Amino acid sequence: MTEVAFHFGAPNKLEYAGRLLRKAVGRGARLVVLGSHDMVRRLDAHLWAQSPTEFLAHCVDGDPSTSRSPVVLASALHAGLPADRVLLNLSDAVPDGFDRFDRVIEVVSHDEEDRLAARGRWKHYAQRGIAIQKHDLNLKGAA
Repeated sequence: MTEVAFHFGAPNKLEYAGRLLRKAVGRGARLVVLGSHDMVRRLDAHLWAQSPTEFLAHCVDGDPSTSRSPVVLASALHAGLPADRVLLNLSDAVPDGFDRFDRVIEVVSHDEEDRLAARGRWKHYAQRGIAIQKHDLNLKGAA
């Protein structure tokens, strides 16, 4: 069954996602990042703008290197995306097909609309009997 973890209190969703990706890839994880078209574009630009020592190899869905890249940025889930990865959900909705992944990470900012949408996603997962881990970034000092 899919494991779900919510990371609450990210002051900047984009920057937090970048740090989370670097940490996860450093530990050997391979990820699909799901977000709106605009979020994918901004995250792609953010990852390219990092210093050479912090650069993270990644690609945008549709790129020929999708199967080899440790991080794939996508604006929609589809059967062509590898499911042997962690799903980092930066979108406002529970993605169709999330259950193909062993693990889903939800990042939630301080923004009230983002928090409200996260409550709906939490409820969706909980109603399906999925165990949810909560990480309060404010308590950890990571925010």
